[in-house]
Amino acid sequence: MGAGRAVGLLLGMAADAVYGDPRRRHPVAAFGRVAGVAERVLHRDHKAPGVAYTALLVGGTVLAGVGVERLGRNSQVVQAATTAVATWAVLGGASLAKEGTAMGRALDEGDLIAARARLSHLCGREPSRLDTTGLARATVESVAENTSDAVVAPLLWGAVAGVPGLLAYRAVNTLDAMVGHRNARYRRFGWASARLDDLANLVPARVAALLTTLGAPVVGGSASEAWQTWRRDASAHPSPNAGQVEAAFAGALEIRLGGRTVYPHGAEERPVLGDGRSPDAGHVTRAVELSRVVGAGAGVLAAVIALFLGRRGK
Repeated sequence: MGAGRAVGLLLGMAADAVYGDPRRRHPVAAFGRVAGVAERVLHRDHKAPGVAYTALLVGGTVLAGVGVERLGRNSQVVQAATTAVATWAVLGGASLAKEGTAMGRALDEGDLIAARARLSHLCGREPSRLDTTGLARATVESVAENTSDAVVAPLLWGAVAGVPGLLAYRAVNTLDAMVGHRNARYRRFGWASARLDDLANLVPARVAALLTTLGAPVVGGSASEAWQTWRRDASAHPSPNAGQVEAAFAGALEIRLGGRTVYPHGAEERPVLGDGRSPDAGHVTRAVELSRVVGAGAGVLAAVIALFLGRRGK
């Protein structure tokens, strides 16, 4: 059944590229609403309720995915169709490229008001005091991290585990975005969601960094700098996964990322990634192009993995 899964992943990628996110009744948004209700019921300032919250929501999503997967167990056409729909629902490549492109345009035009207003579409940083360089850095870092989280990781999980893998990964990543914060409300309750997201992205983030290195020359970047910066600087980042692809993007585009990062809940001093110049609007545009290249590479890789695993299972 590997062929059906591989075709479905590629069709889902094509649907995301052509149509973007579903405009109405987005399943991820629906999951977020359910998760919000569950949080209000279960929230306590302890890890145990957070573990139960994560297990309930992710476990329920896995069961739903298994049910969908069984529909196609005797038909490659049905498997391809269900995988395609699930892939389209969970991928965020087109939306990421759209927001990154809009941010690059605003910065190129010198419209800081518009750029600051758009930043919340990409990340949760405090934009009010960011200048052009700060906005460009935040955008490139967000594009890099989300290339892994919203494109590479779901494709790899889909290749390995089909529809259950696609849906479960998106559930884990959504919960991390909702409750995996280091503030007073979520430090304990969100611990399980944050740690599970770290685990789910452990391999995909490194694959994304490798694909970034391989794809750098396509956008006029440096593969050697991407490799060197990735291997040298990634481990200094506070996130075990975000630093991998951010460091690779920094080297590929020959810029510096990291430094002081301000969120609504406070500031963090991040390590500097890379040796190049500070990013500008042009680097934002190239980061979006590089994201597309990495996403295409991940799609091919995911299809190959699905075919390989399907043949092994015969």
